[in-house]
Amino acid sequence: VQLQASGGGLVQAGGSLRLSCAASTRTFSTYVMGWFRQAPGKEREFVGAVSRNGGSTYYADSVKGRFTISRDNAKNTLYLQMNSLKPEDTAVYYCAADYTYRVSADRRDYDYWGQGTLVTVSS
Repeated sequence: VQLQASGGGLVQAGGSLRLSCAASTRTFSTYVMGWFRQAPGKEREFVGAVSRNGGSTYYADSVKGRFTISRDNAKNTLYLQMNSLKPEDTAVYYCAADYTYRVSADRRDYDYWGQGTLVTVSS
């Protein structure tokens, strides 16, 4: 499975961005999908995840209420809508796929990773 993340960029605090992650697989709906991020000098951390059919979503406390994760299985695409962005959201954002039914926040559970897209939030 190849994952291609896009949509990052420079935005002012309070602004919005929408990230996309295109998957090159015909079995996209069999993967739990997640978003992670890594800021300079920090470990990669969980942002959010969505179940295989999109019916359940989970978020890190730091983004809850501001970010929304969704997926379109017909288009093999994962999304992350980010609103009310803060400077501390600045990071490289990665999408990841986990071939399982159980949603996980542990990056070690994910089998495939995209290349990352940089989000920079200015104050």
